[in-house]
Amino acid sequence: MSALNRFHETASHALEQISTSLPPGAKICLAIYTPEKPELDIVLQDKGLDLNEVLSTLRRRGLSIDGDNAYKRDVLDSAVGAMAFGVQNRNPPPAGHWGQRFWDIGREERALCEELVAALKLTRENLRACQATIHLCGGFDPAYVTEAQAAMKIADAALAKATQ
Repeated sequence: MSALNRFHETASHALEQISTSLPPGAKICLAIYTPEKPELDIVLQDKGLDLNEVLSTLRRRGLSIDGDNAYKRDVLDSAVGAMAFGVQNRNPPPAGHWGQRFWDIGREERALCEELVAALKLTRENLRACQATIHLCGGFDPAYVTEAQAAMKIADAALAKATQ
C-alpha cells in the first residue's frame, strides 16, 4: 500500500472517530494543501457535505474577501465579463444565473450612456443653432462666441469618444 493510500485510510478512520462526537447533522471536512503545489492538495469530506457551507463557515471564522486567491479572482473576472457583455448587449447569462445581475448593470450603464449622448447631441445642436443666429444677426460679444465654440469642441470630443 502506498504512503498516500495509508494516509487516506488513517485520515478517514480519524475523521470517522471525530464525527461520532459531533452534534447531530454536523459535517466534517479535512483540507490539506501544500503551498505552490496544488497537485498535492487533499480534501476529505463527509457524505452529503455542502462545500458552499464549508466556504461560509470559513468566512464566518475570518476568511476575508480582501485576501487574494484564484477563486475570488475568477469570480471577479466573471462579474466584470458579465458587465462588459451587458454593455455590448450580447451573450446574456442563462435564466436564473447569478451573473444576470452584473449583465443588467452593464445594460443599465450603457443605456445611461446612450441617454447622455443623446442629451449632449441635442445640447450641441442647440448651441450650434444659437451660434448661427448670432452670426446672422451680426454677432454679439466676441467672448461669448469664442466660449461657445470652445464648448462645442469639448462636446464634439466627448461625442466622438462615446459613439465610437
